[in-house]
Amino acid sequence: MARSTLRVAAAQYPVTPLQDWSTFAGKLEQWIAEAAGQGAQLLLFPEYGAMELVTLLAPDQRGDLQRQILGLQSLLPDYLALYTELARRYQVTVVAATLPVQLATGRFVNRAHLFLPDGNHHHQDKQIMTRFENETWGIQAGAGLRVIDTPHARVGLLICYDAEFPLLARALCEQGAQILLVPSCTDRLAGYHRVRIGAQARALENQVFTVQSCTVGELPESHTIDSNVGAAGFFAPPDIGFPDNGIIAEGELNQPQWVYADLELARSERVRSRGQVLNWRDWQRQPRS
Repeated sequence: MARSTLRVAAAQYPVTPLQDWSTFAGKLEQWIAEAAGQGAQLLLFPEYGAMELVTLLAPDQRGDLQRQILGLQSLLPDYLALYTELARRYQVTVVAATLPVQLATGRFVNRAHLFLPDGNHHHQDKQIMTRFENETWGIQAGAGLRVIDTPHARVGLLICYDAEFPLLARALCEQGAQILLVPSCTDRLAGYHRVRIGAQARALENQVFTVQSCTVGELPESHTIDSNVGAAGFFAPPDIGFPDNGIIAEGELNQPQWVYADLELARSERVRSRGQVLNWRDWQRQPRS
């Protein structure tokens, strides 16, 4: 039985050059230890935060869009092992920063891994690619959506651009998702606001919590995440028991930090049946054409 309330931490994660693997491992442990120390049970890192690992590659690899994602594959086993160990050590559920993963077919997908305190992990691939991913970088859509059971709640992942599409969120909520997690990576304010507006709209339509994390800072060594703009946020339907603007918590724009919120799952469930409006129920009243 999922707990009714949990503390969630959403990262405004600063991408930085790395001297070696131990630098990355130390940085990641410091972030996870801080959130766990604040009582967070579910931690959300952003989309493409793992692209800072390209600074560990040879210069001729990191400067080539295709060779860099090939080079990252050699780091993937250690990446997964590190997150597995830290989730177990600190007894938290962690959604790792996404990174390109090569499938057996040779295709690359943008994959988020979710690590549980018991050492198990799951993944979710991005469904709808941006123009850059599709037309320039060669990252493709992965397998379908899935809801993941954690010790605290049933969660669904909408990776960045995915949050801008209502039917994806609806599919996850119809599978029982109680929280929609939105790891994001945007290089302009307009992009950040597109994802944020999408996350807030999905909370309104489905009467659930949505949580956005983001990358921040500059990393000229990586052509893919050289500039990063955003703020983490927690959103709910603007209805009885929630803030009038639907914003539970939000971070300071572009500043490295964790943003925390305590989410009472039963509250969003009550709004679905006793809210001022019943968006979740009334979805079916939309005309079908």
